[in-house]
Amino acid sequence: MNITGFLGRALVPALLLLTCLARAAEPEQYTFCSYNVRNWLKMERFEEGKTAPAAGKPEEEKRRVVEILMKIHPDVLGVCEMGTDEDVQDLQKRLKKAGIDLPHVERGHGGDPTRSLALLSRFPIKARNSQTDLTYKLGEQTFPMQRGILDATVELHADLQVRFLGVHLKSMREVDEADQALMRRNEAHLLRNHIDKILAQNTQTRILCYGDFNEHRNEPSISAIIGSRASDAYMMDLLLRDVNDQVWTHFWDAADSYARLDYVFTSRAMRPYIDLRNCRVHHERDFITASDHRPLVIRIKDRL
Repeated sequence: MNITGFLGRALVPALLLLTCLARAAEPEQYTFCSYNVRNWLKMERFEEGKTAPAAGKPEEEKRRVVEILMKIHPDVLGVCEMGTDEDVQDLQKRLKKAGIDLPHVERGHGGDPTRSLALLSRFPIKARNSQTDLTYKLGEQTFPMQRGILDATVELHADLQVRFLGVHLKSMREVDEADQALMRRNEAHLLRNHIDKILAQNTQTRILCYGDFNEHRNEPSISAIIGSRASDAYMMDLLLRDVNDQVWTHFWDAADSYARLDYVFTSRAMRPYIDLRNCRVHHERDFITASDHRPLVIRIKDRL
């Protein structure tokens, strides 16, 4: 027998076995997406030269949102600027038709009667603790946290639960009632207090905090949410980039302004599960058709 042929036949099964073992050793990964889908709700809109008092998000915008999400194919999806349960179900049905089945849902809301938050998941939601009636005071006036805090714990598998905290903080739009930056700072402190309570009970809680924070990285609101590096309750900022190494997540067309307003923060116990090299700001050339925000994509390892 030819010794070369014999060795070749002997080595092929061994190499196949080693390849299979190597693949089995690689952690499985899950995809989380945070996305402000821009007013997937009924509101006053200007259409075809006329004002429509309670019009839904245009079909072309909805179609483009779904097309973008088809490319990301999230296992868990956190969205801002949703409307009612009916609007959430509309998004859910469209995604399922596109091959993304996210049957488990948590919806969060606050003082804003129009805009809400939603988390859609392929995996079961094991605990729900969304905060819907948080308030703060400025002088003698009491204000509600506009969109509240969505709080849902998802079981990705038997040994891995992730507590998702979703927010949409006060916009930068000026209002008569109070200073918009101070309102947002107070909402950020309400979020920080909620995080502190969770981690005071268990510092090993895997928290992934996400959303539209309507704030620049160097502002006090973001510093308050991150907390002290010396603390067990420190929240780590995942600095994500797109294919062009850009970090902006929002485009304001009226001012030709690009800014990073959307963030993802993780607790210390969650950070090792994040495959940061494969996380990104998702970019599409015509992203603006769907939303003025770009999605954030997070890859989560199933084990360390």
